[in-house]
Amino acid sequence: MTTVLAAASLAACGSSSTPATTTAAATTAAETTAAAEETTAAETTAAEAPEQGAAEGSGETVAVPTDFTTVTEGKLTIATSPDFAPYEFYHINNGTPELSGFDVALGKRIADDLGLEVQFVPMDFDGILMELQSGNVDLGISGFSPSPERAETFDFSDLYYMGGQSFVIRKADHDKYTDYAAFDGLPVGAQNGSIQMDLAKENTPNANIIGLAKVTDIVSELVSGKLEGGFIETAVAEQYIKNYPELEIAWDVPYDTQGSAIALKKGSDLLPAVNAVINNALSDGSMDQYITEAQELASDEDNVYEGQLDADGNVASN
Repeated sequence: MTTVLAAASLAACGSSSTPATTTAAATTAAETTAAAEETTAAETTAAEAPEQGAAEGSGETVAVPTDFTTVTEGKLTIATSPDFAPYEFYHINNGTPELSGFDVALGKRIADDLGLEVQFVPMDFDGILMELQSGNVDLGISGFSPSPERAETFDFSDLYYMGGQSFVIRKADHDKYTDYAAFDGLPVGAQNGSIQMDLAKENTPNANIIGLAKVTDIVSELVSGKLEGGFIETAVAEQYIKNYPELEIAWDVPYDTQGSAIALKKGSDLLPAVNAVINNALSDGSMDQYITEAQELASDEDNVYEGQLDADGNVASN
């Protein structure tokens, strides 16, 4: 009887210790999973952030085709939105606003190599593709991401710049916002007609998404507290943060098309010539120089203006 009781006791201990071990293991696994899930969006996407800078050319100079037509004979007409430093912006030189940026430098290089006079037509970003489609301009150069949706309607050059997308918040809110769900019902900004607007709808569908004409508007409303977050191209976001240290990139935003290309009207016979010049600018190192010079000018905060000029070609007063 004693033996039976002892055996029963041992059996009871065995049966009770097994679930205890399982429970402990399950608790440890749950804690590990919970800890892993606490990784913020910033930490998750940090490893996914693409390297930024000039794309890669073939390494060789290629001949530039000469069989093409332009909207105006002898002239290359380029639409751009000068509120996107260091891509395109105005640098004030002795009181005179000069269109600057590495997109502008590349546009000038294309015109030079094609033997054409260049004419830049500044406009709001969401008007560029409409002007292309209407046949009023030859090229759209404004940090365009060649998304599959856009490629159904427009032609795009080879990539000339590799970059990414970022989500920007106020630095003071660093611990307050750790994922997109925290922005449900809150105002989040993106530029009208941009890839960033698509990313806002995809990543913050429950936020109050505010479309604005210029990136400068997004930045100013972030600083003033009218927006809680904003989707901005990474190189542009980094440039603004240099000038507005109260802002920070919360995390990088994964996106399939990590790069910029030139937009053309569908079927444009300019495309082969444009691609040849892009290749040559990448291969001979010119594009790297354009980027470096643009970043230096854009860092001159007191002499940078982003937006449209008035009818007299002066900085528009607010």
